[in-house]
Amino acid sequence: MIVALASPRVASTLDEGLEKIERLQSEAAAQGAEIVCFPEAYLPGLRGQDFEVLPFDRTQQERVLQTVAQWARAYAVATILGMERLTQEGRQIAAFVIDAGGRIQGYQTKNQLDPTEDQFYVPGNTRRLFEVNGVKFGVAICHEGWRYPETVRWAAVRGAKIVFHPQHTGSEREGIRPTQWGAASSPYYEKAMMMRSIENAIYFASVNYALRFQESATSLIAPSGQCQAYLPYGEEGVLVQSIDVEQATGLLAARYAPERYRESSVE
Repeated sequence: MIVALASPRVASTLDEGLEKIERLQSEAAAQGAEIVCFPEAYLPGLRGQDFEVLPFDRTQQERVLQTVAQWARAYAVATILGMERLTQEGRQIAAFVIDAGGRIQGYQTKNQLDPTEDQFYVPGNTRRLFEVNGVKFGVAICHEGWRYPETVRWAAVRGAKIVFHPQHTGSEREGIRPTQWGAASSPYYEKAMMMRSIENAIYFASVNYALRFQESATSLIAPSGQCQAYLPYGEEGVLVQSIDVEQATGLLAARYAPERYRESSVE
């Protein structure tokens, strides 16, 4: 299977964001990608960061979904679109999955929020698998994949060959600029990517914004835990890679035995 990880810069308008999405969808499709994933809450942007979040109501939400679905059909590339989902309870962070025919399969919500996000969003409470061209996959969004490895294992034990990880890690205004992938002196994020892969024996595909001070690269991690490929820090673009689903055995995830974690009583 050929997968694509799209890393756009922060959008200053909704139309600019849509233009970036279409361009990267087109580039992914031109390189043979069957599915392309975008970063966390790319439209209207992740709240609480150091950039302005675009106006976003139900009308704009529907416009974005339908527009991107039309492009997915036109370019024949399945698309994972990180965006907001508006509900009666409040705003959610979600990743909508659109197949290559332009049909919306569904969405995965972010169920484990970072504490700083509590003031902006409400969490979801369900998880699901998706499938494109016979390959099962899951989605874990940013903080979930960094701090809650069970969100990745949930998909792996159910047969996922790859888990996509839309994220936002870094800043537009200040911070560090890594020069070496996985360096000991860098933040822990890229090491966590390796663990999510190797502890489950599946692919892990982490997709960040192209930020001026980007703390983790958009990266594809093989089931061995090795970084197969990544995009240069801070550069807008799309990473297209072939994955060998036969290598994603899920062996270690399948050996997970929850019955061995029952609390014992003192006798």
